[in-house]
Amino acid sequence: MSGKSNNMNTNAAVNLPGAPVDPASLGFKRLLAAFGKNSPITAARELRAGNINTTYLVALSSGEKLTLQRINHHVFKEPEKIMANIQGVTAHLRSKLPPNTTDAARRVLTFMKKCDGSMIEWDGDGQPWRCYSYVEGATAYNAAVKPEHLCETGRAFGAFQRGLADFPIETLYETIEGFHDTPRRYKAFTDALAADRVGRRAGAAREIEAVLSREPLASRVVDQLASGALPMRVTHNDTKINNVLIDDSTDEAICVIDLDTVMPGSSLYDFGDMIRFGASTAAEDEPDVAKIALDMGKYEQFTQGFIAETRGFLDRNELLALPTGVLVITYELAMRFLTDYIDGDRYFRVWCPEHNLVRARAQLRLLEDMETKLSAMVTFIKNNVD
Repeated sequence: MSGKSNNMNTNAAVNLPGAPVDPASLGFKRLLAAFGKNSPITAARELRAGNINTTYLVALSSGEKLTLQRINHHVFKEPEKIMANIQGVTAHLRSKLPPNTTDAARRVLTFMKKCDGSMIEWDGDGQPWRCYSYVEGATAYNAAVKPEHLCETGRAFGAFQRGLADFPIETLYETIEGFHDTPRRYKAFTDALAADRVGRRAGAAREIEAVLSREPLASRVVDQLASGALPMRVTHNDTKINNVLIDDSTDEAICVIDLDTVMPGSSLYDFGDMIRFGASTAAEDEPDVAKIALDMGKYEQFTQGFIAETRGFLDRNELLALPTGVLVITYELAMRFLTDYIDGDRYFRVWCPEHNLVRARAQLRLLEDMETKLSAMVTFIKNNVD
């Protein structure tokens, strides 16, 4: 999935492991100046929550707080296209806010422009950076702290899709080619197996067999999109709970963040990833698979929020197909983690040599439990849309 641009309150940032950084050594003064920000830096911290990009919270003497983010150029080959997508989508979402909205800057992310109008600054190592406003008084949680956060997250991602229902989808770039082309992901997986470039295949035999045995699942959504049975939508494609900012005072979902992978896709992908990440009983990289299952109570809370916002523009057949996305996305991510492990950890950031294998095992265990609960997932949606 794409890298985090998590907004966390200042205290949370301070407490992150290894969070304080030296802004001078990272060239922050020059980067900020490129975006028209010249006040002295009073503090800088790395927010180590993401798998892809590298994100820093920077405080200025002017009182302003900004987010500086180094985009992973290996993953995102053309960052200018990412920013073109983001500029179009954020402008469209901002235009949908009620005319009397007084906190628009908290509802839609605001990215800084350089004097030439571009949104990317390249550093001396040829790495792309961007800068955007930090949203005060809101937190991106890695897991729901209160029950209402579940429904609010579902509502936020449903509202995101509703707000972009009339966006000109043909203007969007595909920021990662074939991102949810699961059959293509399957081929990449089998290619990695054949190459075994770092000699890890033998140590993952059980996980490899679990992926190979479910090959038919890979084409389930792609085939329906190709046939027209499912419509193409503007989708977020990284709908984790920590990509929604929750207001610290009201517990309302106020803003969807991490927009790198906004592109054409299926509503099933967004719903599926939201459930995969948010309704699991354990973390995405929990090493003890006995702790991992689909929490149906959480599933129902997320689903209620999502359906409340999408009913009326997602048709009944699309709504009833949403649980299929839960299985496909979980399978896809398990396969991606396992592919990256076998290939030498070239995509996802890892904190230990077996991190991607642990992630793959966790997702496969979650998928097993989801398969036993598919009927219950469909029934709950049917009861809420009929």
